[in-house]
Amino acid sequence: MAMTMNGEVQLAAPREAVWTKLNDPAVLKACIPGCEELEKTEDNGFRAVAKMKVGPVSARFKGRVTLSDLDPPNGYKISGEGEGGVAGFAKGGATVALAEKDGGTLLTYDVEAQIGGKLAQLGQRLINGSAKKLADDFFANFAKAVQG
Repeated sequence: MAMTMNGEVQLAAPREAVWTKLNDPAVLKACIPGCEELEKTEDNGFRAVAKMKVGPVSARFKGRVTLSDLDPPNGYKISGEGEGGVAGFAKGGATVALAEKDGGTLLTYDVEAQIGGKLAQLGQRLINGSAKKLADDFFANFAKAVQG
């Protein structure tokens, strides 16, 4: 099952500060809902463990996250894949762009993801709703982290 999602969030901080926090594993770990571990591996990668619940399916996903197309402080592409045992797998990527706007920074994102296994059997509406809530929660947490 494939899905796409996009959105934007206005942050009350300079673009360079937002860029720095988008590349800080401690900040990302604190902002990602359910994230238990986020450890820098090589230059543009992380090893991650996150516990997720989608409808009746709960799973601990272990995976890798890679940053590419880095264009400081304008944006990057983040991609990852995770394995959740019997719950299934998830993989995908997002293009994140930062632009100066109204004395702060406008962050826009475009996400593409694929899921399989038990998760994919839950139905598009439940999956999309859960994905949107995860994204909303992440960006709400991130906005608080950036604005300190």
